[in-house]
Amino acid sequence: MRKQKGFSLIELLIVVAIILIIAAIAIPNLLRSKMSANDSAAASTLRTINTSEVTYSTTYPTFGYADTLTKLGPNATAGTCDQTGACLIDGVLACAANANGPCPKSGYNYFVVSTATAQPWGDYVASASPITVNSTGSRNYCSWSDAVIKSTAGITSTPTALTAGETAVNCNDKTKYLPIQ
Repeated sequence: MRKQKGFSLIELLIVVAIILIIAAIAIPNLLRSKMSANDSAAASTLRTINTSEVTYSTTYPTFGYADTLTKLGPNATAGTCDQTGACLIDGVLACAANANGPCPKSGYNYFVVSTATAQPWGDYVASASPITVNSTGSRNYCSWSDAVIKSTAGITSTPTALTAGETAVNCNDKTKYLPIQ
């Protein structure tokens, strides 16, 4: 009698089916975890922008707050930091292509808009919006010089992705943004 070694086709199909069932359960959870991590990173990044804005306005008082993300980032001239590039945030967040944003990072677009029309810039609004709503992130965030991070969480409607920075009026509107807990 000859013994056969190996697995039958039915055994292999059962193993593949089990792997596919496990993957069908795990992948949506993984995507939700990634989106939650992006949401947390967006709030943290806005805190970093707030801290950088205060540092900028303290270091360069004649300029006030930085009116662009580029001014908070690394200077184009290596080794120097000044009011045109204060070296306070990383180069990805301070994208040179669009000074006020959108600057994409970790599934979100970031914006900084000045509320003043001339120097010294007396106030700013920093905002973050998911690149793809309910895929890379689930809410919009905003903050201004009061340093309170606000989000659209708890608001009944699904947020729409911002194409430009949020305004101070909208950021302070309690029907649109609530402070994060």
